[in-house]
Amino acid sequence: MRSPKLAALELKRFGRGKLPRAALVAILLLPLLYGALYLYSFWDPYSRLDKIPVALVNEDRGATTDGKKINAGDDITKGLLDSKTFAWHRVSDAEARKGVEDGTYYLSLTMPGDFSSRIASSSGDSPETGALRVRTNDANNYIVGQISRTVFSEVRTAASTKSSRTFLDKIFISFSDIHDATAKAAKGAGDLKQGVDKAKKGSKDLANGLKDAKTGSGDLAAGLKKLDKGAKDLQSGSRKVANGTQSLADKVNGTADKVRPYLANNGRSIRDTARLVSDSATAVRHNLDDLVKRAPVVRGAAHLADDELAKAHQEECVANPEAAAEFPTVCAKLKEASVTAGDVATIADDVHELTKGSTGDLKTLDARLAKLTREADELARRAPHLDEDVEDAIRKINELNAGAKKVAAGAEKLHTGISGAKTGSVNLDTGVGKLKKGAGDLDGGLFKLADGSGTLASGLKDGVDRIPDYDEQDRDRRTEVMADPVQLASQSLHKAPNYGTGFAPYFIPLSLWVGAMVAYMIIQPLNRRALAAGGSAWRIALAGWLPVAAIGVLQVAALMSVLHWGLGLQMDRAAGTVGFLALVTCCFSAIIQWLNARFGAAGRILVLAVLMLQLTSAGGTYPVQTSPGFFNAVHPFLPMSYVVEALRRLISGGGIGPVWQACAVLAAFTLGALALTAVSARKKQVWTLDRLHPELTL
Repeated sequence: MRSPKLAALELKRFGRGKLPRAALVAILLLPLLYGALYLYSFWDPYSRLDKIPVALVNEDRGATTDGKKINAGDDITKGLLDSKTFAWHRVSDAEARKGVEDGTYYLSLTMPGDFSSRIASSSGDSPETGALRVRTNDANNYIVGQISRTVFSEVRTAASTKSSRTFLDKIFISFSDIHDATAKAAKGAGDLKQGVDKAKKGSKDLANGLKDAKTGSGDLAAGLKKLDKGAKDLQSGSRKVANGTQSLADKVNGTADKVRPYLANNGRSIRDTARLVSDSATAVRHNLDDLVKRAPVVRGAAHLADDELAKAHQEECVANPEAAAEFPTVCAKLKEASVTAGDVATIADDVHELTKGSTGDLKTLDARLAKLTREADELARRAPHLDEDVEDAIRKINELNAGAKKVAAGAEKLHTGISGAKTGSVNLDTGVGKLKKGAGDLDGGLFKLADGSGTLASGLKDGVDRIPDYDEQDRDRRTEVMADPVQLASQSLHKAPNYGTGFAPYFIPLSLWVGAMVAYMIIQPLNRRALAAGGSAWRIALAGWLPVAAIGVLQVAALMSVLHWGLGLQMDRAAGTVGFLALVTCCFSAIIQWLNARFGAAGRILVLAVLMLQLTSAGGTYPVQTSPGFFNAVHPFLPMSYVVEALRRLISGGGIGPVWQACAVLAAFTLGALALTAVSARKKQVWTLDRLHPELTL
């Protein structure tokens, strides 16, 4: 009898009576308990988190920063209540602690009283971290604790981002303030540069002017020195003239009665004396002419020096406070030189007053000297005849004496003034020399200052260009980026929409294995009639495999129908998934058949052991790389490892390379298991005492 016919006869047994038929239906529906029912129990648990009771404690008192009220606790509370992530219950801290302990709440979230103040401190001088307190109790439920850590991590990130925005916004506002302040500083540096450039030009003009003033003051000092010498000679000569005329007048007036005989007897002596007076007066007039010529030049030089020094002091020290503050010694010396130059100018004016105009003292003195010369010449000419005109001579001698006294007094006054002018001109020349040196130092210092101010202005201008100046829109955009600089641009390839879809590749083969395992509990792995009849070993193996494989195909149809139309499982390749699962159940049936055929009652225990080994090494939940080394070692040698990987590609999508690989592996396992079953069938055709009386029966 052929294998299909033997398989059909085996299945017909389940049509005899209600209980066999019920057993067959139970076998067909059994994978639903492991596949559909189990997947349905946690198909999409995250969509029902709002049913989990969680305590929410808000003790935050709020805070104020930069005049703005912050209530971070209220904001987070409102966001959590609106999100409906959990079934939030607003309670006190004591109630939350008690509820988490006794299981009323799975966990609690507490915002402490200083939460807002700590967040606000991020933009102050002493930043502190704000702490959200989460209280869990793994004795209530471990998975809820794991889920809460993920949810509260997002809450913490959102709160941290908001705090960072406040801090960064203040930084960007400070950038704008620094930019404006630096721009003002750059403008001030530019103005300083212009002022220093003007001061530099003024200092150069001052140095040049002081150079000319030094030349003029030197000429003035030299001229006044010569004038002083001439005035001294004039004073000495006029004094001699005055003494001589006085002596003459005394003699004439004292001996008036005797004058005529005296004059008659001393005509030559009188003539010689008169000539001496004439020569002395002429020398004095010559010195006066020299004084008249030099006085205006000296006065002009003195006034020029006075004006230049006064102007320099006004421009460089009075009108320029920065220079006065930087060069106080130079300004003090400049002021002293200006005062000295004014004194010399005053003295020069006095000398000029003596020499100018026809009514000046010097002009008067000159006129008197001219008159004295004429009279002395006339006296010398008439001396031999004085005795004839004694009265007239006495009168003229007295007039000559009076004029000589005036000349002597004027010469003394002139000498005194010129001596003072000479001393002042020397001081002036010394002061102008110091000023000239100071002006040189000032010019050099201003050159460095000009160079430094130029560098400062240029540097500040470059600094203004480098310091960012953000408007409100740009500042908000940059604050947003820097507060949350790294965003997760997630791109999930072939994303599973829910937990059930993600775990279906794991639980579907589990249910099919269990289905085949239970099927061989009521169907013999080897047909006893065929064994007794001595049929072909392959025919016997196929006859025991085909009924369970057929039931497995029906199990696949029932399971996938419920998963797709009942639970909403969406498959990227539906036909391929069903066809592949048909191959899977055929493979599992062949393996379980061989274990039962080869080991008998112990084979059923081995079937469970192989199932557990596959479940722990298939990588259906966590990646197999996270498992201990033993499971990584056996992973490539078990069929369910390939089934899980192939179903993921068939249900969620992706390359089908692993599918073809799994098909090849399953086909090899199927043929190998059937071959081993055939070997076992041949051995079973020989009856032994152990088969008649087995040590263990299940």
